[in-house]
Amino acid sequence: MHWTDSAVVLSVRRHGEHSAIVSALTAKHGRHAGLVRGAFGKSKRGILQPGNAIQASWRARVAENLGTLDVELVRPWSAYVLDDPLRLAALNAACAVADAALPEREAHQPVYDGFLVFLSSLEKEDSWPQVYVRWELGLLGELGFGLSLDRCASTGQRENLVYVSPKSGRAVSAEAGNPYRDRLLPLPAFLSDRRSDVNGDSTFQEVMDGLRLCGFFLERHVFANRRHGEPQARQRLVELLATHMANAD
Repeated sequence: MHWTDSAVVLSVRRHGEHSAIVSALTAKHGRHAGLVRGAFGKSKRGILQPGNAIQASWRARVAENLGTLDVELVRPWSAYVLDDPLRLAALNAACAVADAALPEREAHQPVYDGFLVFLSSLEKEDSWPQVYVRWELGLLGELGFGLSLDRCASTGQRENLVYVSPKSGRAVSAEAGNPYRDRLLPLPAFLSDRRSDVNGDSTFQEVMDGLRLCGFFLERHVFANRRHGEPQARQRLVELLATHMANAD
């Protein structure tokens, strides 16, 4: 068995003295693991950093085996954010969430494509927090737990959508939701049609609301049966953004 695919490194776990089991998000083969020999040598140590784009070649005698991975660096995304704690935390969070949430060897190319968009935003755009939230929202949809945010669950209207029902995952308008607002989740403007420039500036509070929204449904549907629940890397991102928001005020 053999394939070659574009991929992003998600995690690296030491295996023996010189090798590692590497988990990667591939374009066509989903989240896939393999053994990388000499993973901690000079030639591969810099390649095998979470978030780096690689060309991955996997080989195994039979499909069920762990197999071996040969890796070639395509783009060192991790190096671009080393000096920015927030962006580095976001990169680590995305890798950890993908590694924990995606079933192994099940293709989810939209998740991979969205991951590349997020990586690009880390380098070029200030709107990367919104892009990250959108990526998590897309991940939920790919796993079968998509939210319905285009019309009010109660009235069917498409305007003034400001809440999300934690029970149904559907949007709720201000008029219908205000009497129950303490029981609803806030819907940030950049996830609804209330802002024409959905990639424009958003407040940190809107970003935090988006993370809370995605985190609620990830915890319910994806991480509930995971031993350690939500990945610590995602928790750290939320904490850093909250601290940044408090300092900005």
